[in-house]
Amino acid sequence: MTKKIENIFIVAWLTSFTAMLGSLYFSVIRQFEPCSLCWYQRILMYPLVIILLIGIIRRDTTAAIYSFIFSIIGILVSSYHYANQKLPFLQDAVPSCGRVPCSGQYINWFGFVTIPFLALTAFTIIALCSLIIIRNTKERE
Repeated sequence: MTKKIENIFIVAWLTSFTAMLGSLYFSVIRQFEPCSLCWYQRILMYPLVIILLIGIIRRDTTAAIYSFIFSIIGILVSSYHYANQKLPFLQDAVPSCGRVPCSGQYINWFGFVTIPFLALTAFTIIALCSLIIIRNTKERE
């Protein structure tokens, strides 16, 4: 593994680790109860911390394939969740995801940054890093 690929792995891992800490901050410290879609995003993000760390430690670029798959699924879930929050025609049609509606917005920084938007950003960064690693690995083979 080249230094460039290792650095990209570290960026992806730091992104996943920061996203994990952020979700824990919102639920444990700020006491925001996650909706069902938030839980699905966590289910996809938390393993990325471990997968990417193992890839870094073992210097195994195949971990990027797994992180790419998880992050693409995460992008789809986060995009749907964000659309539920921001598109009026979806807000009315969204069923309650339990005690907390999926259209609810605990934060709304700058008028567009919500928790699903933050997750979408993290999943996108991880997917791009993973794709770069996969392509650079295939070019070297």
